[in-house]
Amino acid sequence: MTDPIVRAWLTHCKLQQTLLDAIPPEALLDRPATGGRTVGAMWAHLHNNRLSWLEPAAPDLLVGIEKVGKEQVGDRLFLSAALTASARAVATLLERSLASESSAGQGGKVPGFGGHAASFLGYLVAHEAYHHGEIGIALAQSGHPLDRKVTYSIWDWRDR
Repeated sequence: MTDPIVRAWLTHCKLQQTLLDAIPPEALLDRPATGGRTVGAMWAHLHNNRLSWLEPAAPDLLVGIEKVGKEQVGDRLFLSAALTASARAVATLLERSLASESSAGQGGKVPGFGGHAASFLGYLVAHEAYHHGEIGIALAQSGHPLDRKVTYSIWDWRDR
């Protein structure tokens, strides 16, 4: 059975995919009214941030996973595949960290993070949720508001 911490991460990632799937491809190039990253660049940032944590913690999990470059931020299928790959790698990192808690006495810490896997999960979800809010605002300001059904669905955290 999957650990509840890993299940929570996977639930977050499924809900995130729902959000990404609801964005019209042309809206990936939308920006907030105040400027900053495009919607696609925000998604790329989430993926690339995960990689920056995986690099010191578990570089073996990065095999076959590349950063999203500027030329790919408008490609929803590419972003989706990248986010799926980094989500799986983070899930494996969480599993390893939690396994170390019981087998090696390391306390479930995530290498390079300095805290327990539960804290790492909290950090990742908080960071990504912040950007989900930014994405929603940028889309609304650009005339591509998310459907209310989608915005409510990302709060459905029941085990899946």
